[in-house]
Amino acid sequence: MSPLILASTSPYRRELLARLRLPFTTVRPDADETPRPGETPLELARRLARTKAAAVAADYPEAWVIGSDQVAEFDGRPIGKPGDRARAIAQLRAMAGRSARFHTGLCLLRHDGPALQALDTTEVRFRALGAEEIERYVDAEQPFDCAGGFKAEGLGIALFEAIESRDPTALIGLPLIATARLLREAGYTLP
Repeated sequence: MSPLILASTSPYRRELLARLRLPFTTVRPDADETPRPGETPLELARRLARTKAAAVAADYPEAWVIGSDQVAEFDGRPIGKPGDRARAIAQLRAMAGRSARFHTGLCLLRHDGPALQALDTTEVRFRALGAEEIERYVDAEQPFDCAGGFKAEGLGIALFEAIESRDPTALIGLPLIATARLLREAGYTLP
């Protein structure tokens, strides 16, 4: 079987892909993540997943490469990783009592072959959250590298009223149901 590469250095994506028990390596993709004018958050997630996979596949033509990217959407606009405490608090305050969507693009490709793609959209409904509750959460988990300012796989789950998704792993960054399907299409053996 061809080598498998995850075009990401995200520890969250690496942990998720490891669940499928296939040997793989990780490579940091060199990709410009700047949204294009008029590009929707959904289109951005799809394009970035393919761009990241293609960037790595160009250097590893014998491998299948998985690219994935998640774009959070709130009020029709993309919201990124907060990067610091103040922005994480601001993101959560804005979303308190409201909903946000998380589009997770997925692309599996070989340098010389077709791109297999999927997209998962997860809707998160936040509880009404008080200022002190938000600050306690941010201080406890420091979710500065997570779009939306929370970690659904951790304490962040307590911030939600509901999650609507076809794949619960998509919110963490890699939709494993779609990933397994695309890997089977590419010839990998999974249970």
